[in-house]
Amino acid sequence: MTDSDDNSRSTGAGYRSGVAARLAGLPVETLRVWERRYGVSDAGRSPRGQRLYSSEQVRRLGLLKRAVDQGHAISTVARLDLDELLALAGVAPPVENEPRLLRLAIAGGALTRQLAAARTAPVLDIVASCQYLEQAPQSLAGVTADLLLIEASEMNADALPAVMATRAALNVRAVVVLYRFCDSATVRRLREQDCLVARAPSDAAEVALLCATAFAGGGRPPAPPATAVAPRRLDDQQLAELAAMSTSIDCECPRHLADILLMLTSFERYSAQCVSRNAADATLHQDLARSAGHARMLMEQALERLAYAEGLPLPPQ
Repeated sequence: MTDSDDNSRSTGAGYRSGVAARLAGLPVETLRVWERRYGVSDAGRSPRGQRLYSSEQVRRLGLLKRAVDQGHAISTVARLDLDELLALAGVAPPVENEPRLLRLAIAGGALTRQLAAARTAPVLDIVASCQYLEQAPQSLAGVTADLLLIEASEMNADALPAVMATRAALNVRAVVVLYRFCDSATVRRLREQDCLVARAPSDAAEVALLCATAFAGGGRPPAPPATAVAPRRLDDQQLAELAAMSTSIDCECPRHLADILLMLTSFERYSAQCVSRNAADATLHQDLARSAGHARMLMEQALERLAYAEGLPLPPQ
């Protein structure tokens, strides 16, 4: 077997490229391009020449994927170390000593049997389990564990109430949901509820790594802005007038900034008015509107600094 094969297994020394890419949420082809062009990892080699990635390297690849998804160019983040990527992603750094044992409550009979027969690092200690997700809110009620691990072959929106009810019935730090088939809208809604969601891996070692990532907080998105949004500094007419003024800057920055502000303001209004199907959707749209408002405030400040530097008149505050 060569590196071009679909390396679907891990080894005691690390994860092969196919497994590492899948755990990081990357196509393996993208991983290879990033390595070739930007040197994103220094993976070792097995005696047979296969690339092997440590858990820390896999975590770093996942953070690189998140940074790129947030709009950062891979060329600008490829050389950042793990702490810098954690700060960029808004994720709390992992504890200095990773847990050697994680206590699990599991909803899923097949997964329970698979993990009970496997040796992993960290060790997965199954403290309670049930066969099906529908039984979990009652069967697992009151259980204290580090993680709730849910396995569902076919996951859809109908399962969301059972997932939320099970989490509410237990005392757990994080929730991991593994599926074989699931629509993207349901995946998104589960992640909005701070669940780490992934396609069910075939290897128990991959499950252990996902559990360790969720326990460290790596599966959670950065918190939305908490501070209030200030009212608009400039209305559409004032932006248009500023954009039309001549300056000594050849790149037409006032016009570009005005266009950006118009778009941000429009999206801020759109998010605030967007139709929500439920309470989770309403919260998400509120976060989007608040984030757009904060971005608009930053760009207004930038435009004001530019206007001051170029002597352009601004309306009084």
